Amino acid sequence: MCFFKGEDIAVDLGTASVLVYASKEGIILNEPSVVAIDNNTNRVIAVGTEAREMLGRTPGNIVAIRPLRDGVIAEYDVTEKMLKYFIGKAVGKKKFVKPRVMICIPSGVTSVEERAVKQAALAAGAKEAYLIEEPVAAALGAGIDISEPNGSIVVDIGGGTTDIAVLALGGVVCSKSIRVGGDKFDEAIVRYIRRYYNLVIGERTAEELKKEIGSAYPTQLTQKTAEIKGRDLVTGLPKTVEISADKVNEAITEQIEDIIAAIKEVLEKTPPELASDIMNRGIVMTGGGSLLHGLDTLVSERTGLPTYIPEDAISCVAIGTGLALQNIDVLKGAKKHELI
Repeated sequence: MCFFKGEDIAVDLGTASVLVYASKEGIILNEPSVVAIDNNTNRVIAVGTEAREMLGRTPGNIVAIRPLRDGVIAEYDVTEKMLKYFIGKAVGKKKFVKPRVMICIPSGVTSVEERAVKQAALAAGAKEAYLIEEPVAAALGAGIDISEPNGSIVVDIGGGTTDIAVLALGGVVCSKSIRVGGDKFDEAIVRYIRRYYNLVIGERTAEELKKEIGSAYPTQLTQKTAEIKGRDLVTGLPKTVEISADKVNEAITEQIEDIIAAIKEVLEKTPPELASDIMNRGIVMTGGGSLLHGLDTLVSERTGLPTYIPEDAISCVAIGTGLALQNIDVLKGAKKHELI
């Protein structure tokens, strides 16, 4: 059965990457949320993967921009151009067709930020634009039946935000969104390397270091090391430094603690009946940030609850957004605010 009518598409508009989902093909696009623009002509030079390669490497007249910060639109015009590019690429040759588009947003955004996302989608060529909260989409994509009275808790760690929500009877019972995610991990690593090694590195290098030897659990991967290259602050010359996994863990401890504190806060607000369901079902973690080595183990240890990561954790939100669009008529009548 086809999820969409005509050329309808679902978009996971993330701070770090944009995923576009279609029913028969599944994830048809997965590219970084980066746009390269020529400042002299205001013309878009590149979008997505090609633009990401330009980050930190562009000449004076070209700037590579990440138009979303902390889960919301920071550069409206650039976001509109990026969405137009991705929607056009998804629709393909049928460019005269205006699709219905559903976009997921963090649970803590303001009404002004909601309107900005919706207007950007409509300006980019959508016939109709719908919004859905990230934890709801993540739960659907992870295969959780949120329509039943049993409670479930989802922790979605994206590039810009971490969204935690307890779901039951098709709605959000209690939730919290914090502006901590993969990007904050990268920024923390950049600061740490600068402070303790007098070495300036870019966020791309920090991200690669995080993926290679990053760990949330101090006793895991501590013997692993990696070489990083950057500019020496003292001499101004290129320099190579070897760093161990425990140093990376030290760099991102504050951000990890923020996420765990937010999870505990939501659990403390959860009604007792749903809390008993969650004890049996455990915590479901989705998003690219959940793949940080040992994070699930640490969350389980600190909360006392079993923690699970779905097989395709990065795509859960995009898949769930597509499933929500399939059931758009049902969701329109939902009492809760997850569909906006």
